[in-house]
Amino acid sequence: MTANPIAETIASLMPRAKSELTELVAFQSVADEAVAPRSECEAAANWVADALRTEGFQDVALLDTPDGSQSVYGLLPGPEGARTVLLYAHYDVQPKLDEAAWVSPPFELTERDGRWYGRGAADCKGGFIMHLLALRALKANGGVPVNVKVIVEGSEEQGTGGLEQYAEAHPELLTADAIVIGDTGNFRVGLPTVTATLRGMTMIRVQIDTLEGNLHSGQFGGAAPDALAALIRVLDSLRAADGSTVIDGLPAQAQWDGLQYPEDEFRKDAKVLAGVGLTGNGTVADRIWARPAVTVIGIDCHPVAGATPSIPAGARAQISLRVPPGQDAAEATKLLFAHIEKHTPWNARVSLEQVGQGQAFQADVTSPAYTSMADAMRVAYPGEEMQASGMGGSIPLCNTLAALYPEAEILLIGLSEPEAQIHAVNESVSPEELERLSVAEALFLQNYAAS
Repeated sequence: MTANPIAETIASLMPRAKSELTELVAFQSVADEAVAPRSECEAAANWVADALRTEGFQDVALLDTPDGSQSVYGLLPGPEGARTVLLYAHYDVQPKLDEAAWVSPPFELTERDGRWYGRGAADCKGGFIMHLLALRALKANGGVPVNVKVIVEGSEEQGTGGLEQYAEAHPELLTADAIVIGDTGNFRVGLPTVTATLRGMTMIRVQIDTLEGNLHSGQFGGAAPDALAALIRVLDSLRAADGSTVIDGLPAQAQWDGLQYPEDEFRKDAKVLAGVGLTGNGTVADRIWARPAVTVIGIDCHPVAGATPSIPAGARAQISLRVPPGQDAAEATKLLFAHIEKHTPWNARVSLEQVGQGQAFQADVTSPAYTSMADAMRVAYPGEEMQASGMGGSIPLCNTLAALYPEAEILLIGLSEPEAQIHAVNESVSPEELERLSVAEALFLQNYAAS
């Protein structure tokens, strides 16, 4: 990285950043009381609020949102007449999953092979630390040249929409000229990237019931309808033989015409086992950025341990459907419901519940803010030009902000590059990426203020 005062300041702040991220990762802030106590999220929210107060933010508040979570807000006034930039991150995290599969404890930040491991290190507690580093560097080098609002969400991973609903009810709160969403990531380590599109999502639960109670499989098997077998038939109907998502009435053949994702690189990033084929057709970029994708993320049925020779009377699954730009998530949900009802066999009883939804997002990468970010990334990543990619994940708040503030420019950057393995075991963050992106964000704020 070319030496400049901003970069030098951030380099000097990295030990403090590691210490703070260690504290923040230690909170088991999963916004699901079935997984972690609510007190963990409350403690993380208070930590974020205290950090903002320490940096001189005003009007710091813990906002009670309609889904029961808390978002943290603060305002750092800039020079009179300056533009306003909103910085976003979230402090809630995914569950730890299989703790035994973690090389180091999931909620203890651990350095290994040049990376920092821990749940939320990249997604997205590290994003909040990135914002702090950028602001501290600016304050140490002439001051923050814009008004800065920070909003740190408490239930992004659940997709329950608390912050979106709060913002809609208080539209004046998050008004800004530009919005930096610090929750995506570079296409790969060392390649500066803004995310141009996000897939939307819908999350549903399907319950299938066939009997009043479980039955002996020897006495009744062969004629009594098996609820788990019915559920398996339904889930299988959501994919074609090649693994493509097939939901009746939902288009699934769009193409991505931007930055491509070579298949060999994808296989390495996704850690696909040798000899196992990828699912779907078209380019990898088509499949993960431009088309819908269904995933069965959980099934409730009898576990193998302690299983009895019984016919299941009921079975339940949770399904995630990613919806690309150009498709409406609400309409996709209706089509998914109709598909499941149509493909449920044996006239079994099926009940459906929606538990989360968010629309897809497409940014305007030709806006002036993107020019400011491209110039900043060129300095933070010498020899590299900013790239624009898609991202298969969802950030429902983006569409809410775009609808509330149609004149605002929205940029998506972050620490979740492929090696970070977000949402999986052994999530990690590259400290070099944290440093470089913090430099880029600080320089962006300077460039944007002057543009």
